Amino acid sequence: MVPRVSFAGVTAGSRAMGLVALLACTVLLAACTLVGPKFVKPDLTVAGVQLLGGNFLQQNIRLTLNIHNPNARALPVSALSADLQVGGETIARGVSSGAFVVPAEGDATCDVLVTANLAAALLHLANADQRSGAIDYDLSGVVKFDLPLLRSFPFHQHGSFSLTR
Repeated sequence: MVPRVSFAGVTAGSRAMGLVALLACTVLLAACTLVGPKFVKPDLTVAGVQLLGGNFLQQNIRLTLNIHNPNARALPVSALSADLQVGGETIARGVSSGAFVVPAEGDATCDVLVTANLAAALLHLANADQRSGAIDYDLSGVVKFDLPLLRSFPFHQHGSFSLTR
């Protein structure tokens, strides 16, 4: 049984006031988005790679990411997940080790613990052009924020690791 709603006691004036209030809220929200600060996506780069251990089939790696925040507001990051691809194949996948804050117009580093299959990367290296002395990679994932209106954003970064020191 569905309850019936009656508007018998509602006057046209109170309906109009409700519509005016709804319209005012809509205009106010639209004005806030036009006047409010624009969000610029942070830049992520690989700052370091450290092999933590493993065996032939699985390796544990710590990726250190540098995150640059160009915004005038600090960004509280609750989690970061990432996939590392070499030659179009995902060779590593992992998540950040904890929550952190990227300061306004500043930088922060984040460690991402990944589980990798370097055997796939070695197969790619065997077929790659060794003259360049570098391995091209793609890093993609999602950063999750602890903010009410901005929950997450995807990222993608392309770069190369040097094979020579």
